[in-house]
Amino acid sequence: MFYHIKDLQFNARVSAPDPAFARLLLQQFGGPNGELKAAMQYFVQAFAAKQPYPDKYDLLMDIATEEFSHLEIVGATIQMLLAGINGKLKDEADEAEIMQLMGGKSKKESFIHHAMVNPHFLVESGGGPMVTYSNGIPWSGTYVNANGDLTVDLRSDMGAESRAKIVYEYLMKFTDDPYVKDTLRFLMTREVAHFQMFEAALHSITPNFPPGVVQADPRHSNTYFNMSNGTEVRGPWNDGASTQLGESWQYIQDPIMHVKETMGLMNQPVMGTERTDESAETLSRKLAKERGSEIKTATPEGENQWSTYSESEP
Repeated sequence: MFYHIKDLQFNARVSAPDPAFARLLLQQFGGPNGELKAAMQYFVQAFAAKQPYPDKYDLLMDIATEEFSHLEIVGATIQMLLAGINGKLKDEADEAEIMQLMGGKSKKESFIHHAMVNPHFLVESGGGPMVTYSNGIPWSGTYVNANGDLTVDLRSDMGAESRAKIVYEYLMKFTDDPYVKDTLRFLMTREVAHFQMFEAALHSITPNFPPGVVQADPRHSNTYFNMSNGTEVRGPWNDGASTQLGESWQYIQDPIMHVKETMGLMNQPVMGTERTDESAETLSRKLAKERGSEIKTATPEGENQWSTYSESEP
């Protein structure tokens, strides 16, 4: 159940109208890394977590609801940046205030150019936010990543917060309005906070690597193929121990020769790891049984009820 409070979570303000920046800010209203995408992604992910992982359900729903609050902040800011546009667009006079506001012929032509690049923004909306990104492409459900496995979904969420954070960082470069910058800085900072929340939730699930339950093939989990000609570069991604499994990276100097010698990697030996095919298979079965049991025991057979309601206090 959602309950709307008419005050914004953050007191969004603008110094003056700025239609050009309002259009840019649409990126965070209906764009692929925006607030609506984040809200819907966490909202959808929460359903699969409700019964087996009620603590993660609470986390996802809380953050999803906050993202809707952020969508409201972005929409309100866009509307304030377009202050007066709706009424002025309806003025039929050639010397309408909107054109006077633009400040002469050159500014008028610039304004028309912005409208033509994204005609939906002003021609269809009449001066209000739309569920599109800055070039007028409609929001799409394909932006939402929900795989039904928390170790996968939480990693997607950390990526979503990272991408949203960098968009706000870029947006701050395109406005000089100190009030708008305050709002953008708040929204950017909440992305940082949410990243840490999702990271902590991921670490509370053990084991959480690799994502899912099926373990990696030990023949191929620590091989690095030198797939480019020129100066070789070595680093912790291809030298030393791997970050999660602790296996020794095996640097394949000549991938073409190696593939031929191993009959297309079919005869690839296990090297640099204590894991075996048998141990990986055993762990896969064990983890699948544990995760399956978590879901089965949390989901009642037959009649089911999503919520429990306590009696009202007298």
